Amino acid sequence: MALRSAQGDGPTSPRWDGGAEKADFNAKKKKKVAEIYQALNSDPTDVAALRRMAISEGGLLTDEIRRKVWPKLLNVNTSDPPPTSGMPEEQREGLQEELIDIILLILERNPQLHYYQGYHDIVVTFLLVVGERLATSLVEKLSTHHLRDFMDPTMDNTKHILNYLMPIIDQVNPELHDFMQSAEVGTIFALSWLITWFGHVLSDFRHVVRLYDFFLACHPLMPIYFAAVIVLYREQEVLDCDCDMASVHHLLSQIPQDLPYETLISRAGDLFVQFPPSELAREAAAQQQAERTAASTFKDFELASAQQRPDMVLRQRFRGLLRPEDRTKDVLTKPRTNRFVKLAVMGLTVALGAAALAVVKSALEWAPKFQLQLFP
Repeated sequence: MALRSAQGDGPTSPRWDGGAEKADFNAKKKKKVAEIYQALNSDPTDVAALRRMAISEGGLLTDEIRRKVWPKLLNVNTSDPPPTSGMPEEQREGLQEELIDIILLILERNPQLHYYQGYHDIVVTFLLVVGERLATSLVEKLSTHHLRDFMDPTMDNTKHILNYLMPIIDQVNPELHDFMQSAEVGTIFALSWLITWFGHVLSDFRHVVRLYDFFLACHPLMPIYFAAVIVLYREQEVLDCDCDMASVHHLLSQIPQDLPYETLISRAGDLFVQFPPSELAREAAAQQQAERTAASTFKDFELASAQQRPDMVLRQRFRGLLRPEDRTKDVLTKPRTNRFVKLAVMGLTVALGAAALAVVKSALEWAPKFQLQLFP
């Protein structure tokens, strides 16, 4: 490659040409799009290639492509989606109604599943990317596979998955691991990361869907590996903290919004290969045995879960999609208490389980002050 001089008047200067760099990026993007469609159009569909594309730099690039590829990654037949819940169209009021319908339909069709605070963050991501009908199919499949442990009547399996976090960190950085253990920070800071696939804590929707590309193409435990690489990336910040639970928890619970996502995705994949779940299972089990009793930790989980106010993320993301002149219109918070009460007294609480009672109770308490109407 010819170089230009530092003065720019000869062929030896090492300056990058912005136009050439952009052209190179566009060429790579065009090539990747072509490879994705080639895999989609193969007979049978080349799912392995689609997984590689979803994991590799940039992920699936556009929501149009995601609408075609996400069903393939989850092995969902898009030609026969489940019916909607039957609400007349004139009674539907925007994304919030669609969100409610998807959640209720999935729980009605799968009584073994239990709603948990944060589930709506995942549902709304699919809703915004693929629309209601397809989102219902994809989230239902996800709920019975990747998210299944989070939807048990208790949080025992969720806590067990969180217990993989420290063994991963210990394998890579024993000093950081020992510091966190000394601080007794535990893993509560990563709870909302795990159960919402980071949808609750990232403000830029582009980063959220990029992670969803990655997680959908990988093992169900990949989100905990990604949580580990975030902590490892922030090593110096953690070690500079006072070695106490409050300081370290406060730092880690405030996730940076400018993370190098592609680098971290690549690193998470590497760690999964180096330290697969099968090798960490014994340490994770030991970690669980070493923890405090369930009775003493329950309030911590309850508090962490309660802090996920029902439609905060939905409102933030929806506002982000509006034109600036429309953002002052509170389209998601029109009071509709009657439907909320109607939902609460329907027989759906059997499917929702005990969590529904907590959601109903807390939402009724919050609604007058915060206009939070997940179940209006």
